[in-house]
Formats: sequence, C-alpha cells, structure tokens
Amino acid sequence: MPTREDFLIRDDVIFFNHGSFGACPKPVFERYQAWQLELERQPVDFLLRRRPELMGQARGRIADYLNAPAREIVFVANATTGLSRAVRSLPLQPGDEILTTDHEYGAVNRLLDFVAGRTGAHVVRSRVRLPYTSDEVFVDDLFADATGKTHAIIISHITSPTSLIFPVAQVCQRARERGILTIIDGAHAPGQLPLDLAAVGADMYSGNFHKWVCAPKGSGFLHVRSERHRLVDPLVISHGYYRGSSFIERNEWLGTQDIAAFLTVPAALDYLAAHNWPVVTAECHQLAALAQTLLCQHYRLKPLSENQFSQMVTIPLPDCDVDCLRQRLLDEYRIEAPVGRFAGQCGIRVSVAAYNRLDEIERLFDALQRLIG
Repeated sequence: MPTREDFLIRDDVIFFNHGSFGACPKPVFERYQAWQLELERQPVDFLLRRRPELMGQARGRIADYLNAPAREIVFVANATTGLSRAVRSLPLQPGDEILTTDHEYGAVNRLLDFVAGRTGAHVVRSRVRLPYTSDEVFVDDLFADATGKTHAIIISHITSPTSLIFPVAQVCQRARERGILTIIDGAHAPGQLPLDLAAVGADMYSGNFHKWVCAPKGSGFLHVRSERHRLVDPLVISHGYYRGSSFIERNEWLGTQDIAAFLTVPAALDYLAAHNWPVVTAECHQLAALAQTLLCQHYRLKPLSENQFSQMVTIPLPDCDVDCLRQRLLDEYRIEAPVGRFAGQCGIRVSVAAYNRLDEIERLFDALQRLIG
C-alpha cells in the first residue's frame, strides 16, 4: 500500500485538499523529470521527430484506461481547457439553451456565461435537491428543465463544490434520445471512479490526470466521439491545422510546449496498478465517510448525501466565517482544506488521498470542535 513517504507533500501539513491540484508520487515525479531532461537535451529531435510516436504510445495507454478509441482522445493541460475547447465550439444561436446544474465548478460557470453572452444563448441552471435522494430524482429534475430549445447539457461527473457523483450515463442516454448534445466535466472522476467512456456515452468528456490519477500538473484529456470531431475547433491554430488534418493533429500540435506531463501519465497508471488502487480508493472512501459521520453527528446536521461520493466529501458545518476558519485551520493546526459556503450553508470539503490516515481525520475533528464548538 502507498504511504505518505511515497509523496512529496510536506510533513508539517495535514493535506486534505488533494481535490484541488492533486499530488504526485515520487517515482512518477522522477519519470516526469526524466522526460523533461530528454526534451532539453535535444529539443528538435524530441519535439519534431519523436513526439508523434511518443504521444501516440501515451494516448494508446490512456485510451485503454478510459475504454475509448485512441483516435477520439487528445491531451490537454487540464479539464478546464478541454471544456473550453468543447463549449466554445458549439454552434449556438440566439435563444438556444445550455442546460446545467447549480453545482458546477466556478470556472465552468464563467465559461458558460461567456459563451452565452457571445452567442445570445441562455444558461439554464437546474436546481439539485439536497440532501441528494436518488439518481432517478436527479435525472427527472434535470430533464424537467429541458425544453425544445435545449442545445446541450453540460454537467459534472463529480461536482467540485459538493463532491456529489452525478449519474452521467443515465443523463447522456436520455439526452441522446432527445437529440441533445452532452458535455461532461470529469475533472474529479479519473482515479476516483472506474471510468468507462463507452458506458458513459457522452458526446464530449474532459477530465484531469493530475488530480486523482496522481500524474504531474498539466495533464488532462478531451474525449470527443468521432461523429462530433468536425464540430470541435482548436483554441490555437498552428501547424496541426491544415486541409485533411485529423482531429488529433488539429487539437494537439499547438506550437512549442512541454509534453513531459502527458508522457508521464502511463507511469502514473503503472503506479496505481502496482498499488491495487481500487482497494486504496475504497479505504479512502471509508475515511471520508467517517469524517462525514463524526462532523454531522456532532453538529446535528444532515449530510448532503449518505453515500453519493467517493474519496472527496463536502460536509456541512454550522454558520461561521469561512475565510477565517480556513486560515485558522492552516495557521493553528496545519490543516489544509477548503472551507466555503454553498446554497447558504457553510461546509468543508475533505479530500482523502492515499497518504491520509485515520489520526488525521481525528485531528481535523478535534480542530473543528475547538474552532467552532
């Protein structure tokens, strides 16, 4: 099993914020640096001659991991970049509607508002019932807000503010029956959930490797079904864009860039496989569930869901100054965790990664008791 010594996280911090930027294991980071050295020793050979084959090998490996054809996947720096590429390519007209939820990531909300402002489309944010009751209720509520003008549905697989797992396969199936395009924000899904893109069935899906797959920062992917390839425009026009160029060429060769993070993703997948990651994920989930139970029982608050989360859980807290609490947790207890307010409720998002332990959950519980009673 992996230990804290496998990671580069500082010893003087209890790190419960893996969900923001992830953390890279030492052997994976070493492979990343090795790729960077190869690049710097002969940049022309590396980027002009070897790049297509190296990227193709890495792409093939992640295609197997995601259960999707390699020709449908391109590397991107992060999920936000992939989603921007997808959403800004939509042929929206004035009056068209983009259906989403009120639980989406802040950057994606800004992206949707930006695109709507440029095209005259409208963003419809479906309200998700809390506590979360069932997938059936969620899907029915979402499609109750769909109309004949709904052009696309854009939702998270695992939400950032509330850590809830949405039933994206059910959503994509119903959307396909109604002729509605689907784009899934999978920033938190790879590494937390067994991810089968064929089973999900989205038209477009963008996710990160640098979070829960523990790859280096700057490694993510965009998957686009073959019949949607002509719809997606690259954000940057470079040498890969020419008459007859493939989806991969148009969207991946965007000028000079450090591709070391992309090439290191297979090493991260090797690390997960060597450490029996499904067992690690299950153990982390149990610690996350324990944190929710301890805090919700202590403060007599209802959880956002009983079990609709994986390794990351957002736990309600009594009313408090969230900025002050976040800073005091770090300054006085050396605990790094995001504290915020959602739908009028204060809460803390606890990400339990392979390097977290039971005693750290107990120390978080003790710190919160002392700080907010």
